[in-house]
Amino acid sequence: MKLRESMPELSGATEWLNGELTKDSLVGEKPTLIHFWSVSCGLCKEAMPNVNEFRDEYKDELNVVAVHMPRSEKDLDLEQIKEVASEHAITQPIFVDNKHVLTDAFENQYVPAYYVFDAEGNLRHFQAGGGGMKMLRKRVNRVLGKNEK
Repeated sequence: MKLRESMPELSGATEWLNGELTKDSLVGEKPTLIHFWSVSCGLCKEAMPNVNEFRDEYKDELNVVAVHMPRSEKDLDLEQIKEVASEHAITQPIFVDNKHVLTDAFENQYVPAYYVFDAEGNLRHFQAGGGGMKMLRKRVNRVLGKNEK
């Protein structure tokens, strides 16, 4: 995805965990962070406490959606996805993308990966990899119109 492109439809989920969302339910009200992760990704698990802290800190100002992107056959086990989500306190809605429908729509190849959309649903920031929560926070604050702390 390129910056300023519109958020893809959130369709094609194998299953939704913790509630189901649509693009229409996200766009128009507040910005959205969509993060891709996988049960087989160590970096994802290391980053999850930061993502959760972020989710809780910005809960009134930012939608947060998790997308589980399998990287191998082993990652397709729904029970394992539920277990890891529970272990790592992933309480936000999780789009289980076992057929890579959303992954392909995002043209995403990475976990973890973070996409920040403004309230109108346009991509404003993308980053991949384990580090960079400071950069993510800066970009989210910019989209929210907040001054840097």
